[in-house]
Amino acid sequence: MNEHPQSHSTHDADEDLRNKDIKIYLNGKIVPREEAVVSVYDSGFILGDGMWEGLRLYDGVWAFFDEHMDRLFNACKSVSIDIGMSKAEVLAALNATAAANDMTTDAHCRLMITRGKKVKPFQHPGLSRSGPTITAILEHSKPADSLLTRGIRLATVPQVRGLPMSQDAKYNSHSKLNCVIACLQAEQAGADEALMLDPHGFVNTTNACNFFIVRRGEVWTSTGDYCMNGVTRQKVIDLCRENGIPVREKNYSLYEAYGAEEAFLTGTFGAQTPVAEIDGKPIGDHHGAGPMTLRIRGLYKDLVARNVAAQKARTA
Repeated sequence: MNEHPQSHSTHDADEDLRNKDIKIYLNGKIVPREEAVVSVYDSGFILGDGMWEGLRLYDGVWAFFDEHMDRLFNACKSVSIDIGMSKAEVLAALNATAAANDMTTDAHCRLMITRGKKVKPFQHPGLSRSGPTITAILEHSKPADSLLTRGIRLATVPQVRGLPMSQDAKYNSHSKLNCVIACLQAEQAGADEALMLDPHGFVNTTNACNFFIVRRGEVWTSTGDYCMNGVTRQKVIDLCRENGIPVREKNYSLYEAYGAEEAFLTGTFGAQTPVAEIDGKPIGDHHGAGPMTLRIRGLYKDLVARNVAAQKARTA
């Protein structure tokens, strides 16, 4: 396998010392980082019983806020967690936390909702009786340049994303052990992140992001049946359709992935991150983002700008 100076992941960010003193939203209060503590009886800690969203701040606006909230509220409803806040109240809380941290752009939020504190440390949801735990961690966060210049090395791993009737991958749940195991398997194989297959052996997703390839001018991604249906994933699919780029949501195997001219990952943090190699096999000959990835990245950047402008106009 080709060696890089060091391993990295799709969430590598430039170090920012301001993050040592950030303030965090916790259950209606904005508190210093060292005071943002949650009970060991919390259902998120005991069971991973909760949902979360990652959001990114651009010029004072949370990009694609409505889409993120639709997914979060749908997921919480599906597992009978009452957030106890409206979408507008969530937005106000995030904006207040950003203001407390003097953040306007290049900031990332992990918004977490758990079923809350339990009266006993056991599984039954009815033991969480005091309402949800709601936390928002905002950090100054800019993707490391190496993500764009070197790309990510992937290794195919034995861990797969499960069927909807076991644990539906469409849930952005706190229960991430499946993905953690995949990440460990990839690192032990000498790669940066894991390429996970679906239960039928088709290429699916990575442990942290959605996965795309480019073949003969077409953009391919999985059917979406067994992966997190990412907001950025859908935006890329929509942008391709709107700009005359052939895009397919389909089953395909490692054979097609190995032979791709380009491959890239999508996610809220890194937007579009190029893939350098899969299982030691170089992808394309661009040594970073290829022409299609660069085109989509430009289209996505413009889309973010339009979304930010539209949200500002709506609240003016």
